[in-house]
Amino acid sequence: MVSEEADSWGLGEGGSRSWPTSKPERVDDQVTVLNEHRRLSLQEIDNARFSWIHAKICFVAGAGFFADAYDIFAISIIVSMLGYVYGNEDGNLSPWQSTGLKVATPIGNLIGQLVFGSLADIFGRKRVYGAELVLMVTATFGQALAGHGRAVNIVDVLVLWRFVMGIGCGGDYPQSAILMSEFAPIRTRGRLMTAVFSCQGWGQLVAGLVGLITVSAYKGAIRDASYPAIYPVDCIWRIIVGFGCIPGLIAFYFRYTIPETPRFTMDIQRNIAQATRDINNILSARRHTVAKGLSSDTLVMAPRASLADFIKHFSEWNNLKVLVGTAYSWFALDIPFYSLTLNSSAILTYSNFGKIDGNSPNDVYESLFRICSGNLVLTVAGFLPGFWVSFCLIDSWGRKTIQFMGFIVLTVLFMIMGFAYVPLNSTGPGQHAFIFLYCLANFFQNFGPNTTTFIVPGEAFPTRYRSTAYGISAACGKIGAVVAQFALGHTLLNSNKDMQIVLEVLSFVMFTGILSTQLIPETNQKALEYLSNESQEAYITGAIERGVPLYA
Repeated sequence: MVSEEADSWGLGEGGSRSWPTSKPERVDDQVTVLNEHRRLSLQEIDNARFSWIHAKICFVAGAGFFADAYDIFAISIIVSMLGYVYGNEDGNLSPWQSTGLKVATPIGNLIGQLVFGSLADIFGRKRVYGAELVLMVTATFGQALAGHGRAVNIVDVLVLWRFVMGIGCGGDYPQSAILMSEFAPIRTRGRLMTAVFSCQGWGQLVAGLVGLITVSAYKGAIRDASYPAIYPVDCIWRIIVGFGCIPGLIAFYFRYTIPETPRFTMDIQRNIAQATRDINNILSARRHTVAKGLSSDTLVMAPRASLADFIKHFSEWNNLKVLVGTAYSWFALDIPFYSLTLNSSAILTYSNFGKIDGNSPNDVYESLFRICSGNLVLTVAGFLPGFWVSFCLIDSWGRKTIQFMGFIVLTVLFMIMGFAYVPLNSTGPGQHAFIFLYCLANFFQNFGPNTTTFIVPGEAFPTRYRSTAYGISAACGKIGAVVAQFALGHTLLNSNKDMQIVLEVLSFVMFTGILSTQLIPETNQKALEYLSNESQEAYITGAIERGVPLYA
């Protein structure tokens, strides 16, 4: 079922509509035909049956997200390995080296989301889709081959490569989300976007699996190595990093076979005739005739993107509050998400499930095995189930309800974990209870704001600013990730006592997310055009062909 608001605009499933093919004589009638043609074209997208093109876009976008997540979150495992090879006598990198490796990617993400988000609204989703993947794969390959010398420290080289990789990964966010949202039917849009984003969980899972398998494969080499076990561990982390190139390379070809979205062609390129032909070719089971008088050279007169128009649109509170709501909600979510996820190895160590003291070959193997298996357990127990439940309920419960519930539950969970941290970690059963609560928090991050903050910005803005606004929202999230690493992640590496303070702070941050959720609209089962807060009745005001007005 679609919403009454969407159907009242003519984008629902009710009623029989005829496709306008004649060319009226009166100017008013001609403009009416253009608007009707646009409306019916959009209706074809919104009411389309699930088809191969939807599956293809979901797979291609998801493969990129899989690679993004693998590369970003594998660092939690790799930092421990780098400590044994290039760290101090205790087998650890300095706190600032560790923080630099973890914060470089979110900083790159921020830049990539803003730049590629804006470019996609200018040049098109298709034309820039794949460029970010080149950056990501190149930087990942560069990390795997990075060397250490007297003049250049390998950690500094890795920080630079991870920054470049972050730009590519960041550019993937608006591209993948917008492509899926603009192609998806109303009734399954939430599930399709969730399916794309859930590949983040699969990327984390495979990062843990590859780490565990590689460490196990080098078990004999580590234990037989002379003290310390530098060479085998140096090989292990390079294999783990290099594996991240594979899904990116697989997705690379398919990204250039993805068609441009009809919404971009229609509303930004302003070419309704070409958009109709694209819909006929890739989405519609029925073939519709382009209205007489419209050719591929005919451009309609409609709102166009410009700085002045952007300021005008978002100077209205009804539009600005949506951007503020999506941006701050993502900011609030990424503070705990990145401070805990990128430091999961430290959290496991505090609860006696991670790294152990000692640098003997046996100690090194035992520590790495526990870190990899611990990260694997956290992913399987929390991240993936959260995505699965979101997938099942996102189009029935709605985005706002799930986000609101997630922030409430996370506020309570972090409060319990923070204020009861000392008694929980004083005994063996208490430590198991703490890990259970941590996994539960991971579950409600993904069955909650981690999923919805990805979806809502891809639905709630006009087509001409959808990717730009999405990039702004996502970039605000990465500001939260950077704050998390400098203010909280660095603290996590200092002492067990500071962990308690961090969790208490995160509880307050989650509470502010409850407030920001009130600013966003419920986007479930509503047409993207309805959610744009712009009148669609007279969206088109005329047309021109080769610079000559046809009717206006």
